[in-house]
Amino acid sequence: MNAAEMFEKTYRKEPRYKAFTPYRVCPIGAHSDHQLGKITGFAINKGIHIAYGPKENGVVEIQSLQFEKRAQWHVAATPDTPQGDWADHLRGATIALNKRYPLRRGLCAVLDGELPIGGLSSSAAVIITFLSALCKMNEIRLTESELITISQEAENLYVGIACGKLDQSCEVYCRKDHLLYMDLKDDTYKLIPAHADMKPYKIAVFFSGLERSLAGSAFNMRVDECRSAAYALKAYSGMEYGKFEETNLRDVPYEVFLQYKDRLPEPWRKRATHWYEEFFRVEKGAKAWTEGDIEEFGRLSFESGYSSIYNWETGSPELKKLYEIMRETKGIYGGRFSGAGFKGCSMALIDPSYEESIIEKVTKEYLDTFPRLTGKFSVHICESADGVKLEV
Repeated sequence: MNAAEMFEKTYRKEPRYKAFTPYRVCPIGAHSDHQLGKITGFAINKGIHIAYGPKENGVVEIQSLQFEKRAQWHVAATPDTPQGDWADHLRGATIALNKRYPLRRGLCAVLDGELPIGGLSSSAAVIITFLSALCKMNEIRLTESELITISQEAENLYVGIACGKLDQSCEVYCRKDHLLYMDLKDDTYKLIPAHADMKPYKIAVFFSGLERSLAGSAFNMRVDECRSAAYALKAYSGMEYGKFEETNLRDVPYEVFLQYKDRLPEPWRKRATHWYEEFFRVEKGAKAWTEGDIEEFGRLSFESGYSSIYNWETGSPELKKLYEIMRETKGIYGGRFSGAGFKGCSMALIDPSYEESIIEKVTKEYLDTFPRLTGKFSVHICESADGVKLEV
């Protein structure tokens, strides 16, 4: 049963509107957006669907096919603290939107996600999908930048996840057969088309069988370690602190890091090493994509995955095993775990002519190692896609 069918079953009428937001994958540039780094990304042709209609009394009534509990609140009286369920992301989005544009109408809605939860920015996709519906109900026309900022604010301030703009930007800006290349320092971006001579590719998503939530994981601790490294490097080098501004590694020249890195505690040094090296990998990756060299682009994605495991020090045993298998599988150009690395998914750019053998080899070797995940592990072959379409 999909979102529209569940809406009709619940409310005894067809939904008045439907919307869709794609998931994203980030082949190079992971763990760097919160420090104003550079990223690359694709939207994929799987994501979050919503079927909805208006509620003139201002009530939001929403359910998800992935969770049992239905959630409800009023647009003008949304709980100001998290309620500890899946809908907290949407409560945060309601508050963030209402601060900018006073809301009058609510909605009744059903959400449905196409792939298992974890590592594909499902939380950002849910927020963006919900915001597009709530704006439609209240005749609000957000810019793309506003949609990204409000979505990020919902996660940062309400849910308590110290994420950057990577997920939201990919889900809004991306276009089919283009690579998003973005600088988070000033939010400038390019959409680089696939080169006419580039070898064909598809995007494989390997779901580990384990779902995860960033809230309560070590994600926020990694972000704090990066910021601590930035503060320490500034102190060692005598750099001035910006007044009333949060220090991040983008403020610290690479030469300063090289000069003082050995004075950093090992965890801080490793996080900073990943961030700087990832910054340069993104630049190299954008160049390789521009030139149509998908093999070099894939190699850099594998490097990103390696650094995430050994410098960022994340990745569950399951995701690390997937990474090892992918590196030894013919037809995979490159890949890494998708998202923060706390369970969830891995992604890979693959040669479509090897699709069947890739699925067979990765599935067999993974389940030989983790037989308990039989029936939970899954493979999904996707294509690049357009980001969300804003309704006007």
